[in-house]
Amino acid sequence: MRVCLLTDKPDHPLLAAASSALIEAEHQVTILNPDTGTGSPSELVIPDDLADVYLLKAHTSRALVLARFLEAHGARVVNSAAATELCQDRSWIAAVAEGAGLPMPRTRTLDSLSEALHGAERPESGYPLMVKSRHSRRADLVARVDGPAELQDLAAEWSNEPVVLQEFVANSGWDHKLWVIAGEVFAGVRPAPVGAPPDGAQPVPLVRDLPPAWTGLALRAGEVFGLDVYGVDLLDREGAPVVVDINAFPGIRGPKGAPAALAALALRRPRPGPPAYGA
Repeated sequence: MRVCLLTDKPDHPLLAAASSALIEAEHQVTILNPDTGTGSPSELVIPDDLADVYLLKAHTSRALVLARFLEAHGARVVNSAAATELCQDRSWIAAVAEGAGLPMPRTRTLDSLSEALHGAERPESGYPLMVKSRHSRRADLVARVDGPAELQDLAAEWSNEPVVLQEFVANSGWDHKLWVIAGEVFAGVRPAPVGAPPDGAQPVPLVRDLPPAWTGLALRAGEVFGLDVYGVDLLDREGAPVVVDINAFPGIRGPKGAPAALAALALRRPRPGPPAYGA
């Protein structure tokens, strides 16, 4: 079987270990960086000579164009281009989650952060709040704002950034990171980006010690968003899990068994992704 990794980081531990497992099982593994070259991404492949499955780790616009091209020519892509694109837009994520009844913080979308300083868009109450780039990417904006002065300082640096404003979820300072590969759940606990616990504080129990509702919520998120490889960040709000982020094909580091699960998924047919969502 021919498996192609769509990524600019083939040496990522998850991808490298999964590739080794596939090669040991006598499957062929190739690597394609969708951001190579300046022409159309479709020029990087030959439609009559496609791999059996493409693992879409890259999330750039060129990667999505290539993934759609591959899908249009009958290729299997994990995750689908539609599901991956959906998870790049925090406004879409919030809307879809709300429609499906998934617990997420209240979210408001602004075309630019500067709008939060004026008129009806100004958050007159509800501090602290979370300010995040609408479009998820490397080095994007994720910040807690405790009042108007902090918001004004942030807007001075990110004035034209499309953002979402979310209610701040009071929590223990720990992120529960649940990673799912084809229905198999792996977990870790990391300091939350904001409101992190003091240095030396011990993490709360891992997912094996949590109520089944937590893992059930992670699995439900995959069904809603049409994902086969994904991460769900959960915070504990008075004993109940709240989804604060969903990531398509995240960098899963640490959990034993994750590379083997990914290799096994590559040999299976993924379920279809969700329909495309408008802004």
